[in-house]
Amino acid sequence: MSTRDAPARIGDLPPIGRPTNSALLAAGITTLAQVASHRPAELLAMHGVGPKAIRLLSEALTEHGLTWAGE
Repeated sequence: MSTRDAPARIGDLPPIGRPTNSALLAAGITTLAQVASHRPAELLAMHGVGPKAIRLLSEALTEHGLTWAGE
């Protein structure tokens, strides 16, 4: 999927940018619950997911009472 084709927002994820959305969609991740089933390092290993996206996802997980896998 091209970054241009990725939606600006997916599911209940915060606005994290099209490159990250594209990477998450390619991995089948569309919800915060699915994000929580991964470790930050797993997502950082994906092309298009950077430290800022992890920070925004961490904040969203906290707001929804969720934590990263292994925490």
